[in-house]
Amino acid sequence: MSYEIVTLPAYRAVGLKWEGTFSDIVPHLKETISEMENRAGELEEKLNPAIQLGLSYHVIENGFAHYSVFEVSEKQETPSGMIEITVPKWTYVKTSHKKGENIGKTYAELHNWLSESDYTAYREPGVDYYDLYLPIKHEHYPVYRDPNDPHFDIYIPVVKK
Repeated sequence: MSYEIVTLPAYRAVGLKWEGTFSDIVPHLKETISEMENRAGELEEKLNPAIQLGLSYHVIENGFAHYSVFEVSEKQETPSGMIEITVPKWTYVKTSHKKGENIGKTYAELHNWLSESDYTAYREPGVDYYDLYLPIKHEHYPVYRDPNDPHFDIYIPVVKK
């Protein structure tokens, strides 16, 4: 796998939020992602309509909060039932998960790389995280993907050790 350090500017995103435990992922999280795919047309001010974002924050014991969103312009209103999230300018380690590979293995290799690098996962001040190693995970999915075996880019916010 290849890894690169990138800095992304702050951005605004709109979409749906799901919170739950790991045991609730199937089918609830997949339903939220699918609903966002179906409602994407309500977002007329998407800045990159080919990429759906999955932003996960491990702020729940034995679970996480997940935002299934699209990056939008400031002109975009928030449709009924959707939420808005602002992601600050962060530095990330970026890698890609390939179709046909095991996602657990992809994240394990990313964790190993990070532990041996000059970086550590970023944690927002004042926020309690329940994943000690990768508390914030941002995934960038092509909208045209196999939902049962997706390929996508992974961005983990990092800071120098």
